[in-house]
Amino acid sequence: MSIRHLPAVLAPALLAGIVLAAPATASVQQSAAVTGMTSGRLGPSLTALVGLAGVVVGVLALARSRIGTGKGRRGAVLALGSGLVSLVLGTVFAATADGGPGTGNGIVGAWVAMAFGLIGLVLGGVGLNRSRLSADLGNR
Repeated sequence: MSIRHLPAVLAPALLAGIVLAAPATASVQQSAAVTGMTSGRLGPSLTALVGLAGVVVGVLALARSRIGTGKGRRGAVLALGSGLVSLVLGTVFAATADGGPGTGNGIVGAWVAMAFGLIGLVLGGVGLNRSRLSADLGNR
């Protein structure tokens, strides 16, 4: 058989394969990726923003808690509070999420909220410790 006849022989074979395979591929359901802000993502996203605010306030409290000034105590307490709220709510959202990343249930936002909450707690604790130290040194 010559190679010139190959397309004429392969065309009906490929067509038959496509026609027979079409019902098998039609039965496969493809789920679209969940995009946008779903109801499952809203709570963890807001909790992550609270944690981010705690981190920012904690950094500012550390910057203002220089030895001898006594400033930054209010910011450190605020960072501790928002970090604790973010850590606890992030843990609750992560425990109640039904699916993994990309399912629209907010698991990624919950993990980010827990990370920001932990960082906010640490920064607030260090800032509170520094403000107490500076208050003690100022009273001497």
